[in-house]
Amino acid sequence: MATDTPAAAALQEELLRRARARAGRPAAAPAPVRQGPAPLSHAQRRMWLMDRLGHGDASYSVPFATRLRGPLDLDALTTALTSLVRRHEILRTRYGQQDGEPYQEVRPAPETIAVRVVEADVDGSGTLLAEEAHRPFDLAAGPLPRALVLRHGEQDHTVLLTFHHITIDGPSLETVAGELARDYAAAARGTAAEEQPEPPQYADFARREQAAADRLEQGLSHWAGRLDGIAPLRLPRPVQPPADTVRRPAGTRTVPLDPRVPDALRALGRQHRATLFTVALAASFAALHRFTGEDDLVIGVAGTHRQGADMRGLVGLCVNTLPVRVDTTGDPSFGALVERVRDALLEAQQRREVPFDLILERLGAAARDTDGSALIRVTADVLGTPTTLRLPGLTDEYVEVGAGEAKFDLSFGMVDTEAPAGLVQYSRTALDEEAAAALGAHYAALLTAVADEPGLRLSRLPGAPPAPREETGGHPAEVLLRSHPEVAEAAVVAPAGGPLLAYAVLRGIGGPSPAELRSRLRTALAAELVPAAVTLLDTLPRKADGTADVARLPGLPSAPAPEGAHADAVTEGFTDLLGNTPGPDDDFFLLGGHSLIAVQLAERLRQALKLPLTGLDIMQARTPRAVTALLDAREAERVAAPSAAPSRPRRTREGTVLVTGGTGGVGAFVLRELAARGRPVLALARPESAHLVAAEGVDVVEGDLTDLDGLRKAVDSADAVIHAACTFTRPEVDVTAMAAMVGAWSRGPFVFVSSVDAYGHPAGEWVAEESAPRQPLSGYGQAKVDCEGLLLRAAGAQGRGGASAVRSPLVWGPHQRLRDQLRWGATGVLYQAAREGRPIVLPQPGTQGHAWYGAAWVHAAALARAVVSALDSPVHGVANAVSGHLAWRDLATGLTELLGSDSEIRETDEVHPDLDHRWHYRADRLAPSLRARPDEDWRSVLAAMVGPSER
Repeated sequence: MATDTPAAAALQEELLRRARARAGRPAAAPAPVRQGPAPLSHAQRRMWLMDRLGHGDASYSVPFATRLRGPLDLDALTTALTSLVRRHEILRTRYGQQDGEPYQEVRPAPETIAVRVVEADVDGSGTLLAEEAHRPFDLAAGPLPRALVLRHGEQDHTVLLTFHHITIDGPSLETVAGELARDYAAAARGTAAEEQPEPPQYADFARREQAAADRLEQGLSHWAGRLDGIAPLRLPRPVQPPADTVRRPAGTRTVPLDPRVPDALRALGRQHRATLFTVALAASFAALHRFTGEDDLVIGVAGTHRQGADMRGLVGLCVNTLPVRVDTTGDPSFGALVERVRDALLEAQQRREVPFDLILERLGAAARDTDGSALIRVTADVLGTPTTLRLPGLTDEYVEVGAGEAKFDLSFGMVDTEAPAGLVQYSRTALDEEAAAALGAHYAALLTAVADEPGLRLSRLPGAPPAPREETGGHPAEVLLRSHPEVAEAAVVAPAGGPLLAYAVLRGIGGPSPAELRSRLRTALAAELVPAAVTLLDTLPRKADGTADVARLPGLPSAPAPEGAHADAVTEGFTDLLGNTPGPDDDFFLLGGHSLIAVQLAERLRQALKLPLTGLDIMQARTPRAVTALLDAREAERVAAPSAAPSRPRRTREGTVLVTGGTGGVGAFVLRELAARGRPVLALARPESAHLVAAEGVDVVEGDLTDLDGLRKAVDSADAVIHAACTFTRPEVDVTAMAAMVGAWSRGPFVFVSSVDAYGHPAGEWVAEESAPRQPLSGYGQAKVDCEGLLLRAAGAQGRGGASAVRSPLVWGPHQRLRDQLRWGATGVLYQAAREGRPIVLPQPGTQGHAWYGAAWVHAAALARAVVSALDSPVHGVANAVSGHLAWRDLATGLTELLGSDSEIRETDEVHPDLDHRWHYRADRLAPSLRARPDEDWRSVLAAMVGPSER
């Protein structure tokens, strides 16, 4: 929470008052609540677009955690939370889309909001809190707040409430905390809460904002002129992103400050008629100038639409991003820079009613880099004492929950508390780790330096651009392509008048597709370094001296306009949505495109062509030629696979088995096993993935876990079910899908491929089949338990057959999805260290009192045999499917041998979270099917997964 207040400086208070007056005040009183759907506010629209573009991750979760010591009344907490959701409609609102436009709709108030209670040690609570914060929300269903209570002792709890950012902002948390405390106190006393006035409702705010949209033209014209000529800032990207960016996408560098620094900066602000926030923002501009060498800079700061008493008590998203543009030329003193920043900030605040997304639309392509990234990549804030849940009779302590995500490429923060600090948060794919570390140190040193001597000129302040990295081995895209373990050769060329093109030769059959290789480049490199296309060749043409013969590469010189159904659909889509017929290389953003149109265009093409495409694909490809090439590549992948058989009429073949998850690693082996036994199969798959499961004897029905009606119809069409599909990251979707399938199940056996994560953290080393789960359970593990319960309770009733929940550990087998899990999943920390030759650090046996650390595993073929056998002989409960158990040292040794790595293997008394596994699982019920066959030992299967191309 920012500590910048108007009271900090008298003049700035008066200027802010005048700015607010010029901006205009909202209506004197909120309009009555109207029934039916309402438009989204501009701030909500940004959140909705991020979700539709594929950014619906933990970046937009708002975790609110407090450790409470004393007698916590859980019933009173449940009552208070339920009352809060009833009172504020935004907390029970769903988000839909009609004719390409999003809308919001209030859902009925729930009878109660569930509060999940988990027994957990304080030391292990951070992981549980982070997992809960990472659980995504389903905006179409309505993102109700989630409540988790970790019980550390009889009078020691941590309460975590998780909201989606589309429903709440920082000031809303103060309202939420106050109302929860008031209603909790009344419920704990056993009395009714004191009657309160009806609060303002967010949907009415959104309606008023939409009604005032025609009054924004003057503000938009101002911003278009103010930001004319600015370009997104270039930051030093890593040559190759860290191996663990999926697990830890953001980094933070925090450097403590001397306690005197904040007060010294306040005094400096008073000398220049500025607040502490303005001084800290000036320090961010100075640090960014020293880091990049640029003089014309823009930093985003948070503004608010909360004006007047009528907005008091409103819960909802009322923030707006304000772009502050500052010129640092002339090597000014820091004091002079503070005045420049002060004036620029006040000018921005005068126009804070103009939504940032409308500013971007007005600026068009000028506000975006070549990869479609928006203008604001750097933000700044002052962080004060955080909000806590203050319940009567308990002491409260703020708990930091690291969601691990970064909303912007780089954010500066000055911590203004009893423990002041300077920090930078950054996206690990957008900013080099070494450069980020130096920037964090320089930012803290700069704050200290200007506190001591505000007359220092910028050139004398701490900080410097990162040292240039030497480029070796050709173009960066070529270097990165060659570093891929399945790429033997690569070349990148820049034809005259045409886009950058890349060519690659794979080491073997079944390697990465052109789209996958380009995605790797797009993630790791600056947009201007990413080729427009990657073409796979059988061999790279070379000259007599051994260099690549560019003249013999396909696709050169510049290609004519693309033709065919894909090109026609793309051109038609661009024309209809953007209003002009584009040329093949016209830029989406220069034609007037923006995020919502990208989503609409992708959905239109996806439905028309039945090929996978996202709004993010549109924003990154940008031209009709590149979009067409992307669609051509995805069509080629489909054509290379067997043709999908059409969906069949209900029960044309007796004994048909419905299989979900057939495009995944486990499902693929299940399909093979069923085919080997001659069982007719109905495979559930998305339209764009149907070719991956098509084979002789396999019919395909379109659908996925979010299509509940499709699931019900598919189950009703089959005589048996094997449910192997899983979202992994959306437990609520998994449980809802299982409920729909069980509701439609009316005959035959049902086998659910579950996980040993459902056991949680057992007390002993050996875990018997059907042992009760023991907390803590991850969200993924809890979802497995819930799904099993739904299935087993329904089994045998109303004509249904027997049910089997088959719990598997790590699944290994020669399949691309399983290879990816080996490389990037729970074992990724070992695999990547071995591949890169870094030391492999393992927990030493005996650490924390555990004699063994390692993992259970099962061969995918053995698991498939066990699952299919349960169709004929249901276990009527839970069974484990385990091929063996492998100590981490044995796995690490095997990986280093297979990869030809010289990594040193070390053992310490520290346990990496991904390696904190010490259980053995008994597997007696399915033992005959699990018995190993030739080449199903762990060394053979790992060799098959690693393959010669990785050695």
